[in-house]
Amino acid sequence: MIDILSSSTFRRFPLSLTSDPGTRLKYRSIKGTKDLLPAETGLWHHVEADVRYMMSVFNYREIRTPVFEATSLFARSIGELTDIVTKEMYTFNDRGDESLTLRPEGTASVLRAYLQNNLGEQAPLTKLYYLGPMFRQERPQAGRLRQFYQFGAEAIGSSSPLLDVEMMILPLEVYRNLGINDTKLALNSVGCEKCRPRYKKLLIAELKKIQKSLSPDSQARLSQNPLRVLDSKDERDRKLTADVPLIKDHLCEECRPHFEEVQSALNALNISFHIDGRMVRGLDYYTKTAFEITHQSLGSQDALAGGGRYDLLIQELGGKATPAVGFAAGMERLMIVLEKNKREIASPSPKLYLAALDEPSRSWAFRTAVDLRKKGIAVETDYLDRSLKAQMRDANRLAAEYVVVIGSEELKSGSGKLKNMRSGTERPVSLSDLAGALG
Repeated sequence: MIDILSSSTFRRFPLSLTSDPGTRLKYRSIKGTKDLLPAETGLWHHVEADVRYMMSVFNYREIRTPVFEATSLFARSIGELTDIVTKEMYTFNDRGDESLTLRPEGTASVLRAYLQNNLGEQAPLTKLYYLGPMFRQERPQAGRLRQFYQFGAEAIGSSSPLLDVEMMILPLEVYRNLGINDTKLALNSVGCEKCRPRYKKLLIAELKKIQKSLSPDSQARLSQNPLRVLDSKDERDRKLTADVPLIKDHLCEECRPHFEEVQSALNALNISFHIDGRMVRGLDYYTKTAFEITHQSLGSQDALAGGGRYDLLIQELGGKATPAVGFAAGMERLMIVLEKNKREIASPSPKLYLAALDEPSRSWAFRTAVDLRKKGIAVETDYLDRSLKAQMRDANRLAAEYVVVIGSEELKSGSGKLKNMRSGTERPVSLSDLAGALG
């Protein structure tokens, strides 16, 4: 495992910066979007490195898809009656009058690329991951932006319940490697094309008894997507539906043993979980296993990651029947958890700061900095013709590990003093062998 937050080559910063609210600017970021400033991107780089590392450990390979697709791809895969498609997608017509949509989630694009590029012909099991921006016009709140970032994985080609479990372990390991161990795993089965229609009839019959008392959203969902009524966040809806039948108790002879094997594998690995019979997720394509990973510090919107099996989706998109399972995880919510857990945040800092006393020294420092950077050494020098005192303050601000002060005497003798900024100690150094001294 890599410890991405403890390297001595990185300085510590607060997680976020706040701009002066009184500043009058002509342009500001669009509502629901956020600038990632240098004080934050260091952490993002490290979290992304952790994601990529863990994906490689589990043998998932990265795929990068366009940020926009044909609107019909998302409507067909996510579900035409889902909130994402009906209320939240950023859809526009291009100059050729084709309807395009900024991707609201990653799975549909990955499967489109899987089919278009015949990835299934290259291996019986295809394991892919992605990391990038998604777009939904939701009400902005903490951890939920209109441009947000997700990482996720898709395993295509196997119906094994063990692969469902692997898809849960993968994000849990990402979080554990970041020092987040107090997550909760919720599990459910949403059935399949065999048992779900029968269950829907039963559920609709029960919901019609209380239809007039349900919230407007749940009343609309009753005829369009009744399972989503169970997932309502409205407290009155939840009380009214407290005793309705749950699909986990009405699974067919294929889904029931699959669900039992998932639970058995989790128990064998000593992974804690609980069954949430009301969890159906917000996407229509799930079959059998559905899961969520939550964290209490996120409040009511507590989901860090979620996913499940979608054995019918590839066929829906025009391919042959192919089982698949995946998950997606929000980056912004992960950052909130890291902040609330008071994790130290790392940001890059120079190995060496070259402080120059005069014009010839500044010229030498610039040439030397370029040479050392070619050798992979992080170096900074002054470009503002500041005093030595100001340059030393700058070296401290940047948390440079070492400083060498260069003047006419140092250039003439070819030697200087290498100061360790952490201990304050100094030692002689040859200016022609700074790389060796730093090694």
